[in-house]
Amino acid sequence: MDISLTPETIFHFGSFPITNTLLITLIISAIIIVTSLFLKKNLKIIPTGFQNIIEYILESFLNLIDSVTHDREQTKKFFPLVVTIFIFIILSNWVELVPGLGTIGINVAKNGHSSFIPFIRSSSADLNVTLAIALISVFSAQFMGIAAIGAVKYAGKFFVNPFRKPYFIGTFVGVLELISEVAKVISFSFRLFGNIFAGEVLLLVMLELVPYFVPVPFLFLELFVGFIQALVFAMLTLVFLKIAVTETSH
Repeated sequence: MDISLTPETIFHFGSFPITNTLLITLIISAIIIVTSLFLKKNLKIIPTGFQNIIEYILESFLNLIDSVTHDREQTKKFFPLVVTIFIFIILSNWVELVPGLGTIGINVAKNGHSSFIPFIRSSSADLNVTLAIALISVFSAQFMGIAAIGAVKYAGKFFVNPFRKPYFIGTFVGVLELISEVAKVISFSFRLFGNIFAGEVLLLVMLELVPYFVPVPFLFLELFVGFIQALVFAMLTLVFLKIAVTETSH
């Protein structure tokens, strides 16, 4: 059993390496895009079947976001980003539950010995992917904040006149706000990566040691953890968006 902290390269497209996590990311993205186009093309006034399920889920999210923003117009602005992040992350997290995790792949010769590279690996178990989503989340908050209250007022959250009473306190708080924006990226990316990578390793170890029945409770645990991690990431993004578009004074 080989456990790698970094994603493994399956093949190269020219000089560009295609890793197992990149492959899964492309597959998940394709599933989301194709499903969205299918639903758009087959929308019915009176929903039935799959459309009914999707509408129920989206309406639940709409109400959940409303409970945070208390503003339907803001909800409409935040909804696409927040829900897309949730859907992508939860699908990525649940990839580790797909049969074939760690067992379907290819053997590649490395440094004189054979190494097994699995085809299936959760995108969230790749720090590059979680860092990219974290950057999208944080930068989106900055852009929406500037668009909502203006560049000058938004910059005022971080760069405050040090001679305004109480002296220097506002500036100190502004510096802390600036540092917190960087900390968000780090905490977002490492928390999601750490939880999913650890869960993937746990499943691999359990499947290697006791392949029948015993791993089943751990599968349900990872199902729950995957959902919670996706929900936490999406809701924190929502909260940061709400804070960004709200005027504050030091």
